[in-house]
Amino acid sequence: MLHLRVISPAGRTEDVLGLLDGAVGVTNLVVLPGAARSPSGDLVQFDVAREAANEVIEHLQRLGLRTEGSISAEEVDLSLSEAADRAEREAPGESDDAVIWAELARKVAAESRITWAFLAFLAIATQLAAIGVITDSPILIVGAMVLGPEFGAIAAICFGLLRRDRRLITRALRALAVGFSFAVAVTLACALVSRGLGWIGPTSLSEHKEIEFIVKPDRWSFIVALLAGAAGVLSVTAGKSSALVGVFISVTTVPAAGYFAVAAALARWDDMAASVTQLAVNVAGMVISGTATLVVQRAYWSRYGVRLPVHPRRGTPWEKP
Repeated sequence: MLHLRVISPAGRTEDVLGLLDGAVGVTNLVVLPGAARSPSGDLVQFDVAREAANEVIEHLQRLGLRTEGSISAEEVDLSLSEAADRAEREAPGESDDAVIWAELARKVAAESRITWAFLAFLAIATQLAAIGVITDSPILIVGAMVLGPEFGAIAAICFGLLRRDRRLITRALRALAVGFSFAVAVTLACALVSRGLGWIGPTSLSEHKEIEFIVKPDRWSFIVALLAGAAGVLSVTAGKSSALVGVFISVTTVPAAGYFAVAAALARWDDMAASVTQLAVNVAGMVISGTATLVVQRAYWSRYGVRLPVHPRRGTPWEKP
């Protein structure tokens, strides 16, 4: 269940209630007239099954509450209510399969921004991967995979392609380009210092059988990227963070960047090219399958999702003001 808190201008509250009264999946409806101060208006609170949340949120936005009022939502961790259980049963589908599009839009927009935290995590992950490459340590490679934050930007590209949002796609691509450039530059500088100190040399990347998969992209690399992209988008839309960790471990984006930095410091041009190819294959595969997964989810919910039986008390709620 989701708990929605709506601030409605007094003149629109009847339309809001007309939308919510008897709507599939809506329960625990509470109205507090004049309770809201900023923005001013009536406070309307209710719970809604995730499967029905999209229709409710979209209709509320069409009533103008996004600009003239407020709409906020949060997960309900525990609900001991027969009414809530009945609302969930009445809503078609399963809650884990439901995609809250407004929530996803906010999430990918936030994760496609270039922040110091994003750059720091990616740089640290790339350096860990580089050390794993030098020491032939799969454990460090896996740790670097988990730490890397790049999938958020990849998910933003997928969502941007679904919505044909060029601005979001451009911002996400910029985040990936700037992030990996910064991470590789920092790791390259550290690798050059290590080479100057004699810690690494031309043979440091030789006979590392455990990590050769990083610089040997093949058909399996692309298939893994496709599977990881689909799983990643599903984990984001379903809110399954544990599944997303598995996605991070599956693809070698960060390790490829770390390998590239070390190979550049040692002037191993063939390994540099192979690392870039591996990175490109992984990103392309995840974007393709991630976008396809969102297309399937949108088609499914468009056909089988909830259609609210709106009974307006005043005016026509689905019309824009």
